[in-house]
Amino acid sequence: MTEVTIYHNPRCSKSRATLAILEAQQADIKTVKYLDNPPDVATIKSLLKKLNLGVRDILRNGESEYKEHNFADPHLSDDELITLLATHPKVMQRPIVSTEHKAVIGRPPENVLSLFND
Repeated sequence: MTEVTIYHNPRCSKSRATLAILEAQQADIKTVKYLDNPPDVATIKSLLKKLNLGVRDILRNGESEYKEHNFADPHLSDDELITLLATHPKVMQRPIVSTEHKAVIGRPPENVLSLFND
């Protein structure tokens, strides 16, 4: 059985659909409600490495916090953005699902199936 962690927002339809797919795959699921328990800087860095993406690639630029906290500032370094994201997790793409070595963003939810094809 594949062990996965889902950074989940139960109010998000994509997040709920992704969780349903994981349950159908009979995965060993650890659910992290990331708005209640935000990932720390080290966890975000680990997720980015597993996703093979930069921090700007996982930002939700339509969120009010994105504008309020100036995430778009091109002068912010990756480390500054990651620290900001750890403080304002609503700006993080959702859901993110990770295994020990790989992660995907569940948009569309079917993306998570790639975690079971290795």
